[in-house]
Amino acid sequence: MRQAFFFPRILLMNIDWLREVCLSFPGATEQIQWGSDLLFKVGGKMFAATPLEPAPVCLSFKASPETFAELTERPNIIPAPYLARAQWIALETRDALRADELARLLRNSYDMVFARLPKKTRDAVSNAKPSARKARNKKPVKKKREPSR
Repeated sequence: MRQAFFFPRILLMNIDWLREVCLSFPGATEQIQWGSDLLFKVGGKMFAATPLEPAPVCLSFKASPETFAELTERPNIIPAPYLARAQWIALETRDALRADELARLLRNSYDMVFARLPKKTRDAVSNAKPSARKARNKKPVKKKREPSR
């Protein structure tokens, strides 16, 4: 019975780390889709997906053709179901990759998806204003006084 309470805590901790990493990329958004899958997108296009309920894979993301070939030779990493033809990989276990390597691969996935967006969408993402939280940390700009007549 103790394991039933322990498993969701680990699941949430990993989801929180994944959200922190993916949402740190410019213009990245999250969306729950297909019932219980958490998707990370840029410009409306998916760059990573993770199930919120137990599933055969715990994370899927896009990879370059070279990285796809290299990673799928490792244990607990497989071509992603339904997305392998688009060079997506899937992790079967949460410890299939080190955190630093996974963060780098997620950034590469984001960059590949971002690069394929229409120019207008890329420009909109690049020129988006920072969130209110970030804007508050900036010093206010002092306005010059106009001379009185």
